Amino acid sequence: MGRAVGQVLDAREDLVVAARFDRGETPDLSLCDVVIDFSTPDASVELARHVAARGGPALVIGSTGLSDDQEAEITKAADKVAIVRSGNFSLGVNILVGLVERAAARLDAADWDIEVLESHHRKKVDAPSGTALMLGEAAAMGRHADLAELRIAAREGITGERPVGGIGFAALRAGGIVGDHTVLFASEDEVLTLSHSAIDRSLFARGAVAAAVWVKARSPGLYDMQDVLGFRQA
Repeated sequence: MGRAVGQVLDAREDLVVAARFDRGETPDLSLCDVVIDFSTPDASVELARHVAARGGPALVIGSTGLSDDQEAEITKAADKVAIVRSGNFSLGVNILVGLVERAAARLDAADWDIEVLESHHRKKVDAPSGTALMLGEAAAMGRHADLAELRIAAREGITGERPVGGIGFAALRAGGIVGDHTVLFASEDEVLTLSHSAIDRSLFARGAVAAAVWVKARSPGLYDMQDVLGFRQA
């Protein structure tokens, strides 16, 4: 992702890459208006603490697999700097998030089961993906509930009957799959499937760069792609 973001930035004449750095390196952040971070949860938290302590620059964070405590650290840093954090920077995926929430709100939980299925390349280290969790959270919001209350983890062995209203997750890791996500709504009589397939990682990079341009002029706070794309009113 770092290389993909760099390629998108190098192709734009209106933006300047002030620094490129990896975990363990300490760049001169005074050169930057925004830092785009696709690293690891630990590295993202450390970066967020650092920029919050110095009052900038703004952040775009694409790391996934953060714990609740790490999420809280990012939220705390957002009191001092503007941060866009998302599990997925794709326009299509963020439209899918909205559709999933609306479908969940209109399909009775007593009659319709929800399953979130995702596939990624063999080198991805966290599961379910950040995007799958975004979709699960959207489904839970549509049902006016918290995902933690409805989430069904990966199944194995004798699991018993499916709980009514639960939201299930399944993850596949194979080859070079960029990212496929499907949300399945199933009743006794019919199945509704909403899905998105990523073809090239550059789509995430373009979204992250768009988020960086947007967040540069924002007040401190925690934002996501729904804000960047104007789907959520201020």
